[in-house]
Amino acid sequence: MLFFAWHLQNPLRLPNAFARSAQMESIRFAESLAVFVDVAEAGSFSAVARRRGMVASSVARQIGALEQDLKVPLFTRSTRALVPTEAGVLLLERARKILRDMTDARSEVVSLDRSVQGLLRVSCVPAFGRRHVVPHLGSLFERHPALRVELELTERLVDPVLERFDLVIRIGPQPDSSLVGQRIGSQRYIMGASPAYLARHGRPERFEDLAHHRLIDRQHSTSARGWRELDGFDWSQPPHFVLESDDCDSRRHCAAQGLGIALMPNWAIGEDLAAGRIVELQLEGAPRQPASGIYMLRAAPQASLKVRAFTEHLLESIGRSASWVSDTATALQ
Repeated sequence: MLFFAWHLQNPLRLPNAFARSAQMESIRFAESLAVFVDVAEAGSFSAVARRRGMVASSVARQIGALEQDLKVPLFTRSTRALVPTEAGVLLLERARKILRDMTDARSEVVSLDRSVQGLLRVSCVPAFGRRHVVPHLGSLFERHPALRVELELTERLVDPVLERFDLVIRIGPQPDSSLVGQRIGSQRYIMGASPAYLARHGRPERFEDLAHHRLIDRQHSTSARGWRELDGFDWSQPPHFVLESDDCDSRRHCAAQGLGIALMPNWAIGEDLAAGRIVELQLEGAPRQPASGIYMLRAAPQASLKVRAFTEHLLESIGRSASWVSDTATALQ
């Protein structure tokens, strides 16, 4: 009776208390999910603790509290590793989507005033990123000072869903997938050498002449990115590879210095063609290499405001030169 009388005098307090409690539980659960995903991906309490500025015991306690709340173990612990249990694997799959949806929802709501802000995670091939993404970040930040970008330059095939990237930039034919794509340019491969090399070693006229020349190739080349993927070489007398490197810019610099003949994408050597540092070779009998696309891909069906801002800015910066200024205006004629 006393409780009933108190509630009549304070009709809003009890529901508000429940609402606040539920709200705090939701916030704690979201925080625990984020920590759980980090631990599952890192496989270590200490690695996550260093990244978050915490101590490893605090991270372990947070995971323990989440396990107690869910009434299931999420990790199999050993002195060497943390391995997700079956329940942990299931939660990891769902948690990634929940966190991504929460981030997108927050960005959309916060951005109702049309201001672009928050963290944008982008992955890109190193050479393309250095030449055609990084140079335009300064003007992007001038336009959107509240935006933050985390740019990972890597050759590996990043999964934007599993690794929570907002955008990935990929080059070449793309397999069918659930990713939403936008073509931002095109590329074709160019055979080229410096004028100094051609003066010293002669200019090849036919593709088969390359057997007597010094070639610059991609190390561990695959997927039609290197000389070894082209048909036409007589492998009983293979060409002389004077330099092999996985780094695109290294091969470009070496070709411009006269070390040999390189096979390079037009977006990498357009400026060198225009400046005359590299001369394109049109070789009779060379295998045809059709142009391929350069794509901006995302997992989310709808582009967030920050994704649209980044994409539009990049298109403004490089989109007008779709085939890289038509190979830099055909090397300025």
